[in-house]
Amino acid sequence: MNSLRMDAVEKLLQSYESYFNITRFDEEHLPLTARCDFFEHSQKYVLSRKAELWASDSEEFVYLYNVPRLTKEIFESCKSQAYEDGCKRMHIGPGHMYTFITAIFLCDTCDADAMTALKKSRIYKSFHFSLHGWLDYHNAIVCFEDGDRIESNYAGRSTAKILKKILFPKKKRREDK
Repeated sequence: MNSLRMDAVEKLLQSYESYFNITRFDEEHLPLTARCDFFEHSQKYVLSRKAELWASDSEEFVYLYNVPRLTKEIFESCKSQAYEDGCKRMHIGPGHMYTFITAIFLCDTCDADAMTALKKSRIYKSFHFSLHGWLDYHNAIVCFEDGDRIESNYAGRSTAKILKKILFPKKKRREDK
């Protein structure tokens, strides 16, 4: 495996480990390298937990894929795998606010049709007219041989920003001091 991609995997997992439960996968599951799970429960109560005013649950599942060359077929396969697995892990019901399923692709090169499919992908679901929350699917790609390029679908813009900060930190400029 390319050392740039492996270094990127380690940097990402190291940054995620303080907030996410990380599951690493062996060669048998390639191109899936790791899955990161995040769960948050918030609630407000008066004097006692029995007098609960409101509660909300949020969850995010990040799937990290490591491929030398990303083709449209590989992208579609990994996208459906992440979506199906993430849907199995969701806990929908009263108090559920949102679930994010995020697929991050680390690759050396990316085909143009795979990049187009990634940018156009959009999956959004609301449950019981959003009373039981919603699901949003995010994609991001890091392509190392194309000048360290990071792209995402519209929902994954925040993921792309985070990836830029983690993988390609800029040197401090005078304005930043």
